[in-house]
Amino acid sequence: MKRSLLITTLLLISLSLFSQGRIRDYGIKPGIFRTGEYNAITDVPGVKVGQVTIIEGKDIRTGVTAIIPHEGNLFRLKCPAAVYVGNGFGKLAGVTQIEELGNTESPIILTNTLSVAQGIEGVITYTLAQKGNESVGSVNAVVGETNDGGLNDIRGRHVTAGHVLKAIEIASGGKVEEGCVGAGTGTICFGFKGGIGTSSRVLPKSLGGYTVGVLVQSNYGGILEVDGVPVGQLLGQYSFKKAVEEEKCALSSAYESTSYESGSCESTQDPKLNPDGSCMMVVITDAPVDARNLKRIAKRAMMGLAKTGGIASNGSGDYVIALSVCKENLINESTQMYNPVLLHNDDMSALFEATIEATAEALWNSLFKATDMTGKEGRTVKALPVEKVVELMGKKR
Repeated sequence: MKRSLLITTLLLISLSLFSQGRIRDYGIKPGIFRTGEYNAITDVPGVKVGQVTIIEGKDIRTGVTAIIPHEGNLFRLKCPAAVYVGNGFGKLAGVTQIEELGNTESPIILTNTLSVAQGIEGVITYTLAQKGNESVGSVNAVVGETNDGGLNDIRGRHVTAGHVLKAIEIASGGKVEEGCVGAGTGTICFGFKGGIGTSSRVLPKSLGGYTVGVLVQSNYGGILEVDGVPVGQLLGQYSFKKAVEEEKCALSSAYESTSYESGSCESTQDPKLNPDGSCMMVVITDAPVDARNLKRIAKRAMMGLAKTGGIASNGSGDYVIALSVCKENLINESTQMYNPVLLHNDDMSALFEATIEATAEALWNSLFKATDMTGKEGRTVKALPVEKVVELMGKKR
């Protein structure tokens, strides 16, 4: 009896840990390049992340994620930057100045759709208060969002500028929390609970030894794939499922085929499986690249999203912000000339691959680390069934 109880206890502990692990904890190692120490955006030297999670009562499920690119005065030492819009059904504050000038001058804030204004307010307050910014009269705050209204009382606008300032204040290097935290607290991805995810890649020394880090806020749809395995289809949970099943049933009836299971004509589409949504992707590297090649890097992040089965649907706001924090190339506008040291175009391909790998893994981590959540109007969104996913992947490999 005692032995049986011990085995049961160990099994429960094992399953509990299993549902909380990152994708690599289960022997799934996507890509070819190695990860950094933390397999996080913070593996890029100087990068910090701070998160405020707001869970109150039955309906408030939201938060803020702040990314600090380097430890200096961001306004005085601007980062080369670029933005790529995979699908523009969203609100990314600060995008036009990045496009025009090729740099950023603030922390990057992620939050929910109706809290972008509070994100801007928090960044402005933070920037004006920094030593050396006493004469600053304009701040281009970079604030991205996804809509967490499926689980969160988004109309209540519960995020404040104070939450944004707190996220910036507590930002640190090292391990980054993932899943239902910060800006990912109330998000949904492929009909499962989404959230914050992160990953990194370090190039071999012969390819420059540079680090690429990615942090994502996943809230999008499509047909989930995990490292090449069509997990969404195998689980029977994917966008457009109802239409596909209805057509199969109609064709089956028309040709009197026995290859399609009877009764599935009656299936209904779960509203969680709507392909619309959004995804914010932040890519930071220490490689010496300018805004032009950062734009090219940003485009590759969308290829990482595609590897997960994301389709950048009509109603999805899919944005990539890419920055370089190479110290020699930070932009000090008090000097007369700007003389960056830049990689040749021929040296970009390895960075492209690293970006694709890190983005896809960050998105998978956001799903693997998320947990079940009940929110607005009693709605519950289940986490990805990790045990089942790993089992399916083992059978398909």
